[in-house]
Amino acid sequence: MRIYLVVVDETKEASVALRFAARRAAKTGGAVQIVALIPPAEFVQWGGVQATIEEEAHQRAEALVSGAAGTLIEETGIRPSITVRSGEPVQVVRKMLEENDKIAALVLGAAASGPPGPLVNHFAGTDAGTLPCPVMVIPGSLSREAIDRLS
Repeated sequence: MRIYLVVVDETKEASVALRFAARRAAKTGGAVQIVALIPPAEFVQWGGVQATIEEEAHQRAEALVSGAAGTLIEETGIRPSITVRSGEPVQVVRKMLEENDKIAALVLGAAASGPPGPLVNHFAGTDAGTLPCPVMVIPGSLSREAIDRLS
């Protein structure tokens, strides 16, 4: 089964990428894996404060992914797998790609204006030729209709 790996955050382009991946998965009999990344926390001198900060970040990421999954199920009927991982975003995504050979594509959303984003810069730039799967960069400016037409 083809799996489309989508990195989600609170940006519009992440929603665009998720919609595109869901539509492709529906049309190809594939699946969607949603991942929310929690960047490494800055060191805080007191351990209890550090643990609280990390727990709050994890809860925000879980809420974000759950909301995205709910929308996906409602619109396409596809039940995505959900992953929340902590660490350096590029390293976490690369490890996920290496661990799962069923991932057919990494689907990333590019910002509608300005720099496309750090993951797009990395995976569609310097490291593009070393990946085990294609990278789909979805323009964040696409409308729902355009996504539906193109997917």
